[in-house]
Amino acid sequence: MSYKARILLLLVFISAIGDLLAEKVGLLIMATGKYDVFVDPLIQSARKYFCPNQEVTFFVFADGNRITNADDIVRIYQQRLGWPYDTLMRNAIYYQNKDLFAEQDYLFAIDADMLFVDTVGDEILGERVATIHPGYVGRRGTYETDPSSLAYVKADEGEYYFAGGFFGGSREEFNHITYETTRRVNDDLSRGIIAIWHDESHWNRFCIDFKPTVILSPSYCYPDNWELDFPRKLLCLTKNHAEFRE
Repeated sequence: MSYKARILLLLVFISAIGDLLAEKVGLLIMATGKYDVFVDPLIQSARKYFCPNQEVTFFVFADGNRITNADDIVRIYQQRLGWPYDTLMRNAIYYQNKDLFAEQDYLFAIDADMLFVDTVGDEILGERVATIHPGYVGRRGTYETDPSSLAYVKADEGEYYFAGGFFGGSREEFNHITYETTRRVNDDLSRGIIAIWHDESHWNRFCIDFKPTVILSPSYCYPDNWELDFPRKLLCLTKNHAEFRE
């Protein structure tokens, strides 16, 4: 066998080993109503920047038809629930569909109206992954203050305030997150209570009870019209909130 042939064979072998070692990472996108307009650009940016060393599958929950079909996209029909339930019940929907994610090693939930602009790689792969809210760096966030809610955070609790726009972890821990936050949301609803920032409020309570193993900077939830002392990796896109809640 020639030297060139041996090199080519070695490269094929290395590539095959890399495929075997790659983790399977699911990115979950809730895009009901008008939010489906954001999905294609988000996925295109993720193909370039999100976990490039891993095998990524996109799970898109939507009721519209503006989403391109592709081998790496799993589309799940989800009826729009209306404001604020479209956001409040996201974790319940993810948990109800947990069997779809059974082959994934890691799962991450992301707001539809976001865009990757730099590499978000293996540094995010951990058991429980939370992102510091860009509006509350170094100061106390707007936790739920109603003691009747299961999202309630006491005045002496809470080290960081986390954004609801990007979080995740191992498949087992992600299922734990979605199960536990759903249980608390449903308990609140049964008593006529909705936490101030909906699922984000319950996520912050969860992170106090079960501390994140990986804490990401606001680089991973960076408002596109802000200037922060962090590099831009994952942008939150500016939009008319009222228009998208109609």
